[in-house]
Amino acid sequence: MKKSRRNKSIISLMVLGLMITHSICGQDITTVRATNGETGEHLNLEAVASVFGEARDLEDFEQRLNDPASGLSNLDLNDDQQVDYLRVVETVEKNTHLIAIQAVIGADLYQDVATVEVFKDKNNIEQVQLVGDVYLYGSAYIIEPVYVYRPPIFTVFWRPLYRPYRSVFYWGRYPKYFYPWRPVSIQSYRKNVYVSINRKHVYRRTTIRRSVAAPRMHITIRKTGGVTHYPSKSFRVKKQVVVVKKRSPKPVAVKKTKVVTVTKKKKVSKSNKPKKVVRKKIKKNS
Repeated sequence: MKKSRRNKSIISLMVLGLMITHSICGQDITTVRATNGETGEHLNLEAVASVFGEARDLEDFEQRLNDPASGLSNLDLNDDQQVDYLRVVETVEKNTHLIAIQAVIGADLYQDVATVEVFKDKNNIEQVQLVGDVYLYGSAYIIEPVYVYRPPIFTVFWRPLYRPYRSVFYWGRYPKYFYPWRPVSIQSYRKNVYVSINRKHVYRRTTIRRSVAAPRMHITIRKTGGVTHYPSKSFRVKKQVVVVKKRSPKPVAVKKTKVVTVTKKKKVSKSNKPKKVVRKKIKKNS
């Protein structure tokens, strides 16, 4: 009985060892690496919303976006080691103004960065949303500023015979106040741009685009030069998670070990040893 139990224990340990070896050698080890520093972080939309609330008109807004002294933008989409000029282009439909902010990245080459969408709701109340372009910010990146005072630019928007604004600047032709500067590290940019944000206003994040007309209007003026010429700058590429699967070395062949059960011979005591029968030979008398 004891011998049987001992044999079962040995066999169980061997089977368990083989199972563990097979599991380790056949397992996929997954390493996850995420890239840091999304391109959209180089233009803070809260800061953009803040200067929009202070601008007198869209020409003034464009100047504030590109002021070298404030360093509001840190975008370098074409990798020329110079911060890109941001032009402003507007389209209007009834009570909706859609203002596209576009980076100038080459000769007749532009990339939408974000839109400012100003509209009146059904109660005739002015609403503002800043929508980051999917190329830089991913989908549904929306800042909704709540201003403590009415932005001066609203007075201009609702004038009779209003003409939509379109920047006159392009690659190689910039305003006198602008000169290219080198982009800084993301840490330095965050520190510098913080002072440009008016903290009296409230900046809410949402995923709901409130204007029904804005998406349709945006299609008519959207530029995607960065998507085609500089795809590595896109949010999708910057944010994608690289999963590297490593295969463990091939399992080492395990030699089969023959289980030999050694049974000790039972020692027989002398007392129990059968006595040898000695037969005496009887000599016959002649």
